[in-house]
Amino acid sequence: MTYRSLLYALSLAPAVAGAQTQRPNIIFILCDDMGWGDLACYGQQYISTPNIDRMAAQGMQFMQAYAGSPVSAPSRASLMTGQHTGHCEVRGNKEYWPQSGKVFYNGNADYAVVGQHPLDPRHVVIPEIMKQNGYTTAQFGKWAGGYEGSVSTPDKRGIDEFYGYICQFQAHAYYPNFLNKYSSRDGDKGVSRDILHENIKHDFRSDDYFKRPEYSADIIHHKAMAWLERQDTEHPFYGLFTYTIPHAELVQPEDSILQFYKQKFSVDKDYRGEVGSWYHAIGHVHAQFAAMITRLDTYVGEIMALLERKGMADNTILIFSSDNGPHEEGGADPTFFNRDGVLKGLKRSCHEGGIRVPFIVRWPGHVPAGVKNQHPIAFYDIMPTFCDIIGEHDYIAKYRSPSLGDADHFDGISFLPTLMGRDAEQASHPYLYWEFNETNQIAVRQGKWKLIVKRGVSELYDLETDVHEDHNLADQYSEKVAELQAIVRQAHTPNPYFHVTLPE
Repeated sequence: MTYRSLLYALSLAPAVAGAQTQRPNIIFILCDDMGWGDLACYGQQYISTPNIDRMAAQGMQFMQAYAGSPVSAPSRASLMTGQHTGHCEVRGNKEYWPQSGKVFYNGNADYAVVGQHPLDPRHVVIPEIMKQNGYTTAQFGKWAGGYEGSVSTPDKRGIDEFYGYICQFQAHAYYPNFLNKYSSRDGDKGVSRDILHENIKHDFRSDDYFKRPEYSADIIHHKAMAWLERQDTEHPFYGLFTYTIPHAELVQPEDSILQFYKQKFSVDKDYRGEVGSWYHAIGHVHAQFAAMITRLDTYVGEIMALLERKGMADNTILIFSSDNGPHEEGGADPTFFNRDGVLKGLKRSCHEGGIRVPFIVRWPGHVPAGVKNQHPIAFYDIMPTFCDIIGEHDYIAKYRSPSLGDADHFDGISFLPTLMGRDAEQASHPYLYWEFNETNQIAVRQGKWKLIVKRGVSELYDLETDVHEDHNLADQYSEKVAELQAIVRQAHTPNPYFHVTLPE
């Protein structure tokens, strides 16, 4: 039996009374700005991540997984839409809050409307597909798919329950004035603001900020755990947990996790803050960063333990990844931690370090344990993979927008055969594609070849022999450069909000 016929049979099989539903639950944990080399299972030597390492040992660890973009909003858009950034509507971190006016929370000034450029409501997103297939859906953490009141907020995109940040700029503060919430279960009509009343007693702009007690990462995690606790074995669920750590600012509670790293990094450095930014001045930046990743690892461990306790672990696909490569904002020091591992480039770069991310999948009894897989995948492959898992094999025909027609692109290829250990049945991409307007970069990967276009100028690298992308071979392989440049022109569709310079 092939993987497709097997999954189709599972999706149609009736559930036995009192047993788990045959359709698997899915929890996707997406953290923020974690580099490929930030986890012990990917080679990190300074930071403890025992739970994520255990997840990798119990599942499949992808060594060539790629985010949708080198920054947050377009990377998440690629995940949500199954489109690469030459096709999706959101291709950068376009903001709407600066012109929105101000509101005040106990004297703390904030923006009246917050959020980023909205996803195209005509193109389907993963939560909508899951909901139409009978899944309970939720997202906890960062949304970044549309500003407050726009055409693309969680309540309008198939999500039953949301708690976190609508706006990724707001997520730069871990002790904010408010978070956003929505719950169809509670009868909410749309997304609203949940004011953090204990936080707003203290001034946001002064050192009084550090007296704020309501830490957003912990609050979001507790909301996610409460939602997971309410789920049962009769109804399948899909949870997207978009945790904001280890993104800057590098601030967290003074607990045992942080104290451990303050002792470990007894010689540390301080960060003085930035004028005009929300990043507050802090001390012990190495300890703060390391503690954030271990804190996230603790969250993952609690999720795994809850699934075990509820008897759901074997029927739940658990995925862990990051939205892009490592950052250096807020005092973070990726060089100290060797955060890009053997890779070149950080967040905002289309070099490997900016877009290659950790990606781990655990599904007991289906995904082989302890495998380090070399098959290249990208975020836009997640939609077709999920559709295969739930039996929506003809998802493109079913969900293509009538108003967009053939202009409604679906760029992914299901990697379910790889997940199930059936590599011989796995289809491969003819190429992988990225573009990012803020640094004016484009990248194409085709097999071992990687083309990077910076402000119209092309560079060529052989990833097989030069994964750090040190040796530009464009002059030696002009025909290959021309071939990959032609792919750029084919893959890129113009977007009035996000301009890039095509190769010369």
